[in-house]
Amino acid sequence: MVKEIARTVEIPEGVAVSVEGNTVTVKGPKGQLTRQLSYPEIEIKKEDSQLIVNSRLNRKQHRAMVGTLAAHIGNMVAGVTRGYEYKMKVVYSHFPIQLKAASNELIINNFLGERKPRSARILPGAKVEIGKDEVSITGIDKEQVGQTMANIEQATKVRGFDIRIFQDGIYLVEKR
Repeated sequence: MVKEIARTVEIPEGVAVSVEGNTVTVKGPKGQLTRQLSYPEIEIKKEDSQLIVNSRLNRKQHRAMVGTLAAHIGNMVAGVTRGYEYKMKVVYSHFPIQLKAASNELIINNFLGERKPRSARILPGAKVEIGKDEVSITGIDKEQVGQTMANIEQATKVRGFDIRIFQDGIYLVEKR
């Protein structure tokens, strides 16, 4: 006897979802996201106002992957309805950090008094706004926004100094 594993994702009003093979497209008030979601023996189908991710195999890997794919689709739906916003705080005690957003990177000048500027890659789909001592990253794709935030945080990682004393950097303070 084979027991199917299934997870459902509710589709709110104002959001259109289409499934064509392994490609899931979600359209909403904030934009459109398309993603390839595939795994052997797992299928995604649309019924009424729900998406159903199910697997015919009841193995640990397949149960985990069904949950993962359902979570990805849920993040896509949340992105096109609400969007994502990460707020970061610029912290310095020794040398004032100067930020400048170029087309696809954030230039970080005077970090710990270094003459050579550091840079962090801004992924497509993420928009970076710079305030006086804060950085705001917004977008509809959770992975692009989160990876851009991580790139900025990693670019200001302190190396070669005691991190208990040199706590300078750009750190995440709020997610929405």
